[in-house]
Amino acid sequence: MGAAESERGAGPTPPSLHVVLHEPEIPNNTGTIGRTCVAIGAALHLIHPIGFEITEHACRRAGLDYWPRLFLREHGSWENYLSRERPGRVWLFSAKARRTLFEADFRRGDHLVFGRESKGLPDTILWAHADRALSIPMLAGERSLNLANAASVAAYEAVRQMIGRGEMVVDSTGRVAPASEVSG
Repeated sequence: MGAAESERGAGPTPPSLHVVLHEPEIPNNTGTIGRTCVAIGAALHLIHPIGFEITEHACRRAGLDYWPRLFLREHGSWENYLSRERPGRVWLFSAKARRTLFEADFRRGDHLVFGRESKGLPDTILWAHADRALSIPMLAGERSLNLANAASVAAYEAVRQMIGRGEMVVDSTGRVAPASEVSG
């Protein structure tokens, strides 16, 4: 693996989802998204370049106590990500998309891809997968949601759908788990 190709935190259960950030710029957004990933058993993929450090020291200083439990993979480029992950189903999120996330049929193991905060996804990536481009509906004239909010909205819509199909369950304490991990 190259300098930007790394992995840590892979657990015994395959990730529920893969949240992919293409060239993220703001560490607080990435931290918040990482926390959401830990909460739902998703993997976080960061595609370089990224606009901040994610060294152990930087994470400790930022108080990211959940970061060691995060299944994190870093990729040197979009092409490296595609080659290494070979994602089966990719959903790209963009304010430019015509379909909404409520029209998507999310499945366990899907990859939810988000662009950087200042520019979104590059058109070359977005239009190469135009049939999988989704937006999050909002009032006319509003530009977009914050990246961390958008990723959370999309991830929890996917979790809601997986619960509805029985791929995930909510236990008696209100916690989610893959259906295969719940004894019954």
